[in-house]
Order: sequence, then C-alpha cells, then structure tokens
Amino acid sequence: MPRGGRKGGGYGPKKNYKGQRRHFTDAEELKQQIERDKKQQNWRRQQGLESDEEEEDGATAPKTGAPGELPPSGSESSSEEDSDDEDKKAKGVEHLIEIENPNRSGGRQLKKVTELDTKGKTQLSRREREELEKQQAKARYQQLHMEGKTEEARADLARLAIIRKQREEAAKKRDEERKAAEEAKTNKS
Repeated sequence: MPRGGRKGGGYGPKKNYKGQRRHFTDAEELKQQIERDKKQQNWRRQQGLESDEEEEDGATAPKTGAPGELPPSGSESSSEEDSDDEDKKAKGVEHLIEIENPNRSGGRQLKKVTELDTKGKTQLSRREREELEKQQAKARYQQLHMEGKTEEARADLARLAIIRKQREEAAKKRDEERKAAEEAKTNKS
C-alpha cells in the first residue's frame, strides 16, 4: 500500500477535492442529538445500567451548550472533577483489583523520603548482582593467589625458585671470577 494510504503515494499533503460537497451539522440536528442522548441516559438510569456519577462526569456524552456559546471556564470544571474523583464508586471489578498505573492521576499518595522503608533488603538487578559476584570471585582468587594455593601461583613460585637458583649460580660464578682475577693480579706483582 502506498505511503499515507492514498493513491499516488507522494510525500505532500492530502489532496483537496475542491468540487465535492462539505457537510455541516445544523443547529436543529445538534439539539435533536442532545435530546436523544438525554432520553437514552434516562432509559439507562431506569434500567440500572448506568450509575448517576457516570452521567455527572460526562463520560457518556459531553456537555455542550447552544451553538456559538463558549465552553465553561477551566476553573469551574476542574473543581467539579476533583470533587467527583474523591466520591467515585468503584465500577465493575475495580474494587477487587488493585492497580498501579503511573499515568492515572489521584488516588495514589506519594511517600516522603523519611517514610520509606529502608530496613528491608534491597533487590539488586541481574546485572548488579552479576557484577558483585564477579568482584567477590576476583577478591577470593587474589587471596588464594597470595597464599600460593592456585595453579598460577604454584607456577609463579616454581619459576621464581628457578630464577633464584640461576642468580645464585651467576653470583657464585662472578665471585669466583673476581677471586681468580685478584689472584692473577697478586701473582703478577
């Protein structure tokens, strides 16, 4: 399918079909629709399908005035919404299930730092736990290495012993050569 879901598939704006009609809703149609919505709400209330609070929130139909009127100011509607949120009844199975939706406003109180439970053991993430185990293993290996209990430490100690013997032999050889050189000087003089 072309990009944008249109024929042609170009990048430009949608086509404006100038010759086609535009549809505007009449003020009478709006009034009839509002009346139909009110009748439907009354019928639902009588049948017990919808609670009164849902109607007050405007969840089913938005509150609209006559055409040309401005919507109510933000301060009035926000104070109504705040009082409705506090007195809301649980809908459906909401009272049975506790939810932790961070996007949902209200209901959840933030805790202060002093109120947080710091006595409990903190859970480390997998990466943090692996890093900690790696450091502990390295420290154990270093300790064993210092005690000479690892294979590498034994190999190092064997090499050191060989080097010490070679140095001792080299030192003896130098001493002998030095003594021989001194004796040769003393014999010549």
